[in-house]
Amino acid sequence: MAFVFYRQLNSMDCGPVCLKMITHYHGKHFNTDTLRRLSGFNKEGTSVLGLSEAAEKIGFRTRGVMLNLRQLTEVSTPCILHWNQNHFVVLISIAYRRRDWKIKIADPGKGIIHLSKKEFLDQWAFSDDAEDEKKTGVALLMTPTPALYQEPDDKENNLNWKIILQYLTDSKWPIAQVFISLIATSALQLVVPFLTKAIIDVGINANNLNLIVVILIAQLSLMFGRTAIEFIRSRILLRISNIINISILSDFWVKLTRLPVSYFDLHHTGDTLQRINDHKKIQDYLTGSSLSTLFSIVNLTALSFVLLSFNSLLYLIFICGSILYVFWITIFLKIRRKLNYKSFHIYSKENNATLEFVQGMQEIRLNNAEQLKRWDWENIQTNIFKLSSKSLSYSQIQETGSLFINQGKDFLITFLTAKLVIDGHFTLGSMVAIQYIIGQLSNPVEQIVKFIQATQDARISLERINEVHQLPEEESPEIVYVDHLPENKSIYLEKLSFKYPGSGLRFALDDINIEIETGKVTAIVGMSGSGKTTLLKLLMKFYDYYEGDIRVGNSNLRNINPSFWRRQCGAVLQDGYIFNESIARNIAIGSEIIDYEKLLYCAKIANIYPFIDTLPNGFYTLLGVDGVGISQGQRQRLLIARAIYKDPEYLFFDEATNALDANNERTITENLKAVFSKRTVVIVAHRLSTVKNADKIIVMNEGKIAEQGNHADLTKLKGLYYELVKNQLELDGQTGS
Repeated sequence: MAFVFYRQLNSMDCGPVCLKMITHYHGKHFNTDTLRRLSGFNKEGTSVLGLSEAAEKIGFRTRGVMLNLRQLTEVSTPCILHWNQNHFVVLISIAYRRRDWKIKIADPGKGIIHLSKKEFLDQWAFSDDAEDEKKTGVALLMTPTPALYQEPDDKENNLNWKIILQYLTDSKWPIAQVFISLIATSALQLVVPFLTKAIIDVGINANNLNLIVVILIAQLSLMFGRTAIEFIRSRILLRISNIINISILSDFWVKLTRLPVSYFDLHHTGDTLQRINDHKKIQDYLTGSSLSTLFSIVNLTALSFVLLSFNSLLYLIFICGSILYVFWITIFLKIRRKLNYKSFHIYSKENNATLEFVQGMQEIRLNNAEQLKRWDWENIQTNIFKLSSKSLSYSQIQETGSLFINQGKDFLITFLTAKLVIDGHFTLGSMVAIQYIIGQLSNPVEQIVKFIQATQDARISLERINEVHQLPEEESPEIVYVDHLPENKSIYLEKLSFKYPGSGLRFALDDINIEIETGKVTAIVGMSGSGKTTLLKLLMKFYDYYEGDIRVGNSNLRNINPSFWRRQCGAVLQDGYIFNESIARNIAIGSEIIDYEKLLYCAKIANIYPFIDTLPNGFYTLLGVDGVGISQGQRQRLLIARAIYKDPEYLFFDEATNALDANNERTITENLKAVFSKRTVVIVAHRLSTVKNADKIIVMNEGKIAEQGNHADLTKLKGLYYELVKNQLELDGQTGS
């Protein structure tokens, strides 16, 4: 089977893409997203163990080994190598021939590369102080089993230009107007060389100044006509461009909002931001390159016939020169493609680093990490500069060759035209007209070359955008969802187990069995890392790849419409976000029309109204991004008000009052009693004051249920809950009284 190279479309996708290349080599196709999920992919990528687990699941027998160079020549290829301690590549072949090493790898970020022994060892081996023969590195060996061929292939996500072309269908009439203007402009342009010829051959030779004036007036009229048409066309193109831009980006945002919440745990923000730039490239391609090229083709065809009518030899020289020019440009397309991918990944890293630098500035300053973080950012800028320099070098080589070809062609045509004039075959007017035609023909050829390059860029951008559009949405079309709550609204967790991608064999939750009774307050306590927040996120349908069942009454939570379920849930999470909007909009975030009485009620319940009342603009005071300008306690009270404003059936609080002082916490706890009545409430907290009055307290330890009961019963047990309370209150044996 021939080896097929695939390129990684996200900055951390190297592992799954390597696995994709090897499965394709053995005659099977799995999409990158499938392999991501199987390999325990997260924002840090995956591990050798994760890739091994994924390969085993789809039917490979795997073995992770540490080998030296000689031993590596004896293994079956292709296999996966751990590269530079932070990357994965595929070893396609390795051999020692004619006293030299022949090593061929597929790097998902760079392409298929041939390396020398030194280059290979520098990036694969990590025993720097050892001799070359003793240096070792990590390899994941993969052997297909019959089970691989029993697995159904994924549907291949090929490029789909229909996704893009459909945006043009809503602008049929404006596009038709652009086409008409292009034809009109071309027609006007065709007249110009004949008028130029007439000025010289008829007007000047006959000393007829009146005729020259008439022809010049005609040329001036044509110029004004073309300018007017260009003006109108530019406005039409702006309108089309605006419509397409809004449509493309709007659909992209719609798609993002329909993806599972877990998608944002697995992908860097920088990758998403770079895909917005990809949309811009496609918009420019549709409204700029495509239409301009159409105009160029019309001009090229019409002017070619005019040049052919003058002299076939000149036409042949022009065509041969143009073909050579296009061929020269296409030589660099492969290089441009590699640079495009490198550019995407490095600018994605820059986006992440910049966001981290800005958003984490307080922590950076507090921990005296300014210099280290700045160095990290500067290292990325250095890599950008190197990439830009490399891109500039190739661009200069390309432009030098292009200039040589074009100028050589033009010089040859000028020489032959001048000779034809001297020999009496052409008039001087014909020569000037031909020079004008050649000048006008050069622009369409250059435009077509730019179109070829723009098509390549748009194709690469489309690959990355398609990857997002092809991802399965949170609401599967194969499931008939329930859009109502059952009579019994209690939540039942049965044999529930869950582990985060990339966490290896460790379960964050292990065999959880809980009943969360409707209309009651259930508190979850435990040490940090015991699984409390994870449990809350599963209840809110953040993740669906868990074992066991979560039921609401008789309905499986997997079968309840995610959007409907979240409308029934109000939540205060530890990382709740404050938007750069007014306080009113931050509380009533999901409401188009704000209910002021309800807003006031929620603010008073959360005990944030006294603070709001002191502000000059009250509820309409604008807040900074992510709550800049307010304290952590005020932030938490806003989030509590937001959850209550939703008026949900279920309330989930994750350390909702941990930043509040004792007085505020006491007031809010009292206020919430009325809100909690007839609602199902789950509270994750450490403070005894928050949980002691709960109807049921669940104590978690290392992902498992350690104890259940109310405060009095659990205290009498003198178990884990008793220890938590005793440590918090520092009352030793007095805790049980």
